[in-house]
Amino acid sequence: MTEQSPADLVSPLRVPSRAGVERAAAKIAAILPPTPLLPLAIDGVTIWCKAEGLQPIGAFKIRGAWHRLTDLSDDERARGVVAFSSGNHAQGVAWAARRLGVAATIVMPADAPQAKMQATKDLGATVVTYDRRNESREDIAAALASESGATVVPSFDDPWVVEGQGSLGIEAAAQLAAQANGATFDHIVACCGGGGLASGTALGLPGAAVTIVEPDGWDDMGISLRGGTIVPVAPDAPETLCDALQTPRVSPLTFDILRARHAQAVSVSDAEAQAAMRLAFERLQLVLEPGGAVALAAVMTGKASNGRHTLVTLSGGNVDRLVFCAALSDR
Repeated sequence: MTEQSPADLVSPLRVPSRAGVERAAAKIAAILPPTPLLPLAIDGVTIWCKAEGLQPIGAFKIRGAWHRLTDLSDDERARGVVAFSSGNHAQGVAWAARRLGVAATIVMPADAPQAKMQATKDLGATVVTYDRRNESREDIAAALASESGATVVPSFDDPWVVEGQGSLGIEAAAQLAAQANGATFDHIVACCGGGGLASGTALGLPGAAVTIVEPDGWDDMGISLRGGTIVPVAPDAPETLCDALQTPRVSPLTFDILRARHAQAVSVSDAEAQAAMRLAFERLQLVLEPGGAVALAAVMTGKASNGRHTLVTLSGGNVDRLVFCAALSDR
């Protein structure tokens, strides 16, 4: 593989790389402690759960946001950023922007969980809402950026964001080696919306098999991988509790990485995600949102097989109280 120059690692036209993931991991390690890597026995087999809900913003999205915003030029910082998200990327961008003194505007669906929307506002971002069924968040963000000169920070279709999310894999690999006598991961089971976390973690752990997990009816990455071409979510896609994973169409950037890794794909129901939320609460004392629990749900149901050392992403814990209580009540 050709060694990348410093200029290559900050080119907006680059393809995300392992070197970029390592650079992002160093930046994250400088400001945040590692999230716990927790062993959990499922049917007698131990899996390793990465508790990203314990990040300062309650989800892994802080990783990609920090990697992206810290590479803005002084002029770009002065003009601010625009992002679009149902809540977790919104909070990641807002957190990084506040720390760096950058103005942030976030385009969020009007039906986003109130906990996520309020948290984004509390971090100092301006929130613009839209109808996720009838309006394009990308078009709205582009128009806002055009007016102000701000930099658009996509939630997954961006090399910095993919590399930043991949820092999870670098971090988890070091933790596993320390906890399990130098062991390495041979399987990744990752929650997947647009694929930033799954593709970034795949780059961070190049020797591991990859299984992505999506909500039933929103499994466009899986359909795309099986068919060899990108297919958007159906216009009549069902309602789902997994708001964090409701991506209408994946990007060539993440799709190409996962296709090159021969990633497998499965989907789970809301009820299966809720069962995983209960298990995480009862066995790990963790609060997960539905979208953050789908990877664990896939392992619990046997839809995703275990390797000798399997990494499972518990990707977020930003959940409205009533949704969480309903999951715990087994309704």
